Amino acid sequence: MATISLSDMTRREALVAELATQVKNPPERVRDVASDPALAKLRLLGTQLWMDTGDLEAARKLWKQEFSALTTNNTLANQVVQTGIMDEDIKEAARRIRDVEPNVSLDDLVMDIGFVINCHIALRLVSAFDAFVSVELHPSIAHDIEKTVRYAQRYYAVYPDRFIVKIPMTPEGFCAVARARAEGIPINYTLGFSARQNYLATLLSKPNYCNVFLGRLNSVVADNHLGDGKFVGEKATLASQRAVRELRESHPDIPTRQIAASMRSGEQLLTLAGVDVYTAPPKAVEEFYAAHPKPESIESCVNKDYEVHLNSDADAETHRQIALLWTIDDAFKAFAKELAARGGVHLTGNDLRQADRDHGTRLFSNFTPEEQKAIREKGKIPDFARWKGRASLDDLMTESALQSFIVDQEALDARIRKLIAEA
Repeated sequence: MATISLSDMTRREALVAELATQVKNPPERVRDVASDPALAKLRLLGTQLWMDTGDLEAARKLWKQEFSALTTNNTLANQVVQTGIMDEDIKEAARRIRDVEPNVSLDDLVMDIGFVINCHIALRLVSAFDAFVSVELHPSIAHDIEKTVRYAQRYYAVYPDRFIVKIPMTPEGFCAVARARAEGIPINYTLGFSARQNYLATLLSKPNYCNVFLGRLNSVVADNHLGDGKFVGEKATLASQRAVRELRESHPDIPTRQIAASMRSGEQLLTLAGVDVYTAPPKAVEEFYAAHPKPESIESCVNKDYEVHLNSDADAETHRQIALLWTIDDAFKAFAKELAARGGVHLTGNDLRQADRDHGTRLFSNFTPEEQKAIREKGKIPDFARWKGRASLDDLMTESALQSFIVDQEALDARIRKLIAEA
């Protein structure tokens, strides 16, 4: 097999960038959008409103002046591709990429086409709403710093004024985010589940956004029969919001905003009022509209400390694991400050894992392939008892989220491979 030269690689990437921008029949701009008084009050309290969907028609029905962004993910891309609507585009892209680089590996070709698909979905949203769009990376590179940074650069090059790149919260992700931010690339550091994760992310990597996937936190407590699950995610989100705000106010070089993600109901738009950003799915937005909240009744909840109820038979370790979601103790702050002093751009994932072991913070569990398979088979909500004592809950939830994205990505990649073979 011939060696691929740098010039060939450059030609391929240039072509992929060109294909990524060639959206056929882009939608018309949504115009004459109305304002919603309750959403306007949320904006007045400092909350940016993002719609958590890449479904253009669903967003169009609910869009108001107060919304400023949308989010996409691998699950959505898979749903779109499985309809067959992009089959011919995928085949054409495969042929054209192979024309400029005949020896491109199948894996690289699949990655490039997946990138094109995600760009097309995001660009259609930009075209329709003139909004920012948060775009997702392929989960297979979640532990590869160089590839993560390279794909972040490629997304940014397609639409620097509108694309925000999601990078998942892995040890390598912390390092990749720091490097991407050093280049000025807007980053949404995703798959976060605790205040302490986001404290480290903010101090070390300085992302534009960090997340708490609060709906899944409520579900992991309820589904594992540890308690009713109410307010677990809200409590973690508000603790993270306060920690991120404190860092932002004390460090001029930190731009980080807290996202309340994985919302499950319209009520959560009220109980989290004042959080920097919401990513609200259409169902939650519909419920919010249906409730007709009065603007004057909406107040900031940022300084609230919701009470969480666990079952009376929950043991000390269960209480400790749940409390880790909203607790940032002095020992953890010292761990984060030590890493930040070393500089995120200079660190590797293994540096973070070693520091985690040295400090006993148990933030990076380093799951084996067999353990990752078991987590993947269980789905988004893990079996708490199976992992208690083996992994901290926030790290377990991040791994479960990443593995669930891998399942959808594998289905998407399988269809792309099939179409490439037919091209």
